[in-house]
Amino acid sequence: MTMSATPYIAAFSQLRSQALSSLIGPDQDGSSLFMAAISGQWPSQGASGDLWSTLSPSSSGTGLSATGRNLALFDPESAYQMMTVINNKDVLYKAQYFELNSMKDGLASMQQAAQSLDITSAMDNDSIRSQLQSFVDRFNSWIKQFGADMQQGGLLAGTQAAQVARRELDQSIKNMFFGVQDGVHGLADLGISIDARTGNAVLDTAKLDSMLASNKQGVVDTVQAFAANFAEAAKLLNSDGNFMPRQLDNLNRAIHYIDDHSSALQAEFGTGDAVHPTGAIAQALAAYNRVFGS
Repeated sequence: MTMSATPYIAAFSQLRSQALSSLIGPDQDGSSLFMAAISGQWPSQGASGDLWSTLSPSSSGTGLSATGRNLALFDPESAYQMMTVINNKDVLYKAQYFELNSMKDGLASMQQAAQSLDITSAMDNDSIRSQLQSFVDRFNSWIKQFGADMQQGGLLAGTQAAQVARRELDQSIKNMFFGVQDGVHGLADLGISIDARTGNAVLDTAKLDSMLASNKQGVVDTVQAFAANFAEAAKLLNSDGNFMPRQLDNLNRAIHYIDDHSSALQAEFGTGDAVHPTGAIAQALAAYNRVFGS
């Protein structure tokens, strides 16, 4: 008796569909297991090799329906919905990559801004005030560029590298130990603080002038200690193997994996819905395509 291979093909495709679905779901940290797998970070326990052979698209495609479903699958609708998720991930990852790469460049710029705080006791008060105001302005420009991205629902809201970068730079400004040997308690005593509502840095020039009049050397020492710490923090965030480069590498791997396999996956699991991004995602995606190619 001759047995049809169709049921086995459909079952195997369904197994791949379920495995891929598990990868694109969020893990406990809100990041994607799909990204972890393709970036070589899939947990060592378990048969990861079997997982990948399960995910590899087969060459046994039976063709798609007019609505883009693979009707040979046991559950073509779930497979189609999974492909919709992947289509959306493709857009999201590219948008996030562009924004995160821009933030990486911004961190390098903030490192330079801190290194430019070349304040000495021989400088007049106006020059010191001007340098500090310039730094505050550059920090606020950085916040303005990426602040909305990191708020709830923003493009980088669930991106650890972006959140860590923001937190580290904020903490450097808030650090109360700079200048302690001179009787100063950080930049706050110099009139520089972070506004709790906006996240912007604020310079109280009256407070700075008062400190310059009473303890100019303390101001100089405090700024020098802060500048060195802030510049080092920005440098470390961008250093090889640290948060920013590692997350960019993971995103890049995810982007290229989807690009390389999208046609085969769609042929097997269905086309999924087309993505029509709007707002910040659409802008970042367009920028990604301009800079890195679609």
